[in-house]
Amino acid sequence: MNQFPLIGLGLVTTNKAGETLDAYFPKIAFKNAIDGDGDLFEAWSNLLDQDICEITDLSTLQLSEKSFLSSLGKPNENSKLILCRISEDHSLQSVEEAYLKLHLLSYKFFQPNTLNLENMFNILPNVAWTNRGPIDLNEIDQKILESKAQNISLEIKSIDKFPRLVDYIVPAGVRIADTSRVRLGAYLSEGTTVMHEGFVNFNAGTLGAAMIEGRISAGVVIGKDSDLGGGASTMGTLSGGNAVKISIGENCLMGANSGLGIPLGNNCIVEAGLYITGGSKVEMFDQNMQSKGVIKATELANVDNLLFIRNSQSGAIEARVNKKSVELNNTLHLNQ
Repeated sequence: MNQFPLIGLGLVTTNKAGETLDAYFPKIAFKNAIDGDGDLFEAWSNLLDQDICEITDLSTLQLSEKSFLSSLGKPNENSKLILCRISEDHSLQSVEEAYLKLHLLSYKFFQPNTLNLENMFNILPNVAWTNRGPIDLNEIDQKILESKAQNISLEIKSIDKFPRLVDYIVPAGVRIADTSRVRLGAYLSEGTTVMHEGFVNFNAGTLGAAMIEGRISAGVVIGKDSDLGGGASTMGTLSGGNAVKISIGENCLMGANSGLGIPLGNNCIVEAGLYITGGSKVEMFDQNMQSKGVIKATELANVDNLLFIRNSQSGAIEARVNKKSVELNNTLHLNQ
C-alpha cells in the first residue's frame, strides 16, 4: 500500500508574477515502493530533504531519469520543473501540494476520503482553463485581444479552481462521454463508464466497474457493479451542513432522477424520482411485507438488500426487502 513520504516530479505553469496556476505530476516516487521507484525516491531525497515544492538542480539525476525529463520537453518562460515532497499527510500549504494530492487520487494511489485536503479551496486559484493552457484571470483579457489580433484560436473551456481530469491523467479502462464533467482528483476504477450527464467531483469516484449517468459529489464513493441512473444525485458535504459521508455499496441501482442523503448498503435499489434524506420518514417492511414501523432514513444507513419506493397511493416512503440482484452489462464496461 502506498503511503507517505513521497516525492512528485512536476511541471508547473505560472502567471507573469511567477505565481503557480497549476502543476502536472507525471511521476511520483514513494519511499516504501516495492519496485524501482524506491531507489528513485532516495535519489530525489538527496536533492530535496525537506517538505517543500521548489525548483531544484535536476542535472544530478540519473540517466534514465534524464531521459524521462527529456520527454517533457524544454519548459517555456511560464513553466518550470519542480520536485515536491510530502512526508506527512498534513493540511495543504501550497498550490503545488494541492495538485500533487489531486494526482494521488486520480492515479488511484489513495482512495477518496483518505487524504487531508484541508485548505484546498483557499489555496487553489480561480483560473481560465483554455486550449492554450491555464491563464490567470488578470491576464485573460490581454490573451483574448492577442488571439483576435493574431487570428489564433483561444477557447475558454471553463473558469474554475479545478481542471478537467483528462488534461492530466487518462485512467485506463474508463469511458468518459463528456470529459468536462470529471474533475482532476476523481478516482475512476477500471470498467467505469461516465455518460454525458454524469459528473464526478474531486475526492470522489468509483471502487469498481460502474455506470455513472448522475452526479457523484465530493467525498462520495460508488461500489463496484453499481448504476447511478440518469439525473440521479448524491448529497455532498461541501455545503449545506451535511456532515455524513454518502456512499453507495456494491450491486446497487439509483433510479433516474433519484437522490441520496444516506450511505446505501450493498444490493440496494432506490426508485426513480425518489429523494431520500437523512430525516425522511420511512416505513420498514420485512420479507413477508409485514410493517415493522416508521423510522428515520438515517437508521437504514449501510443496511444491505433494501428496495426504497414511494407508495403510489399514500405517497409514503417504504423500505422493502430487495429480492432482486442488480447486474451491470459486462459488454458495456469492458472499455478496451
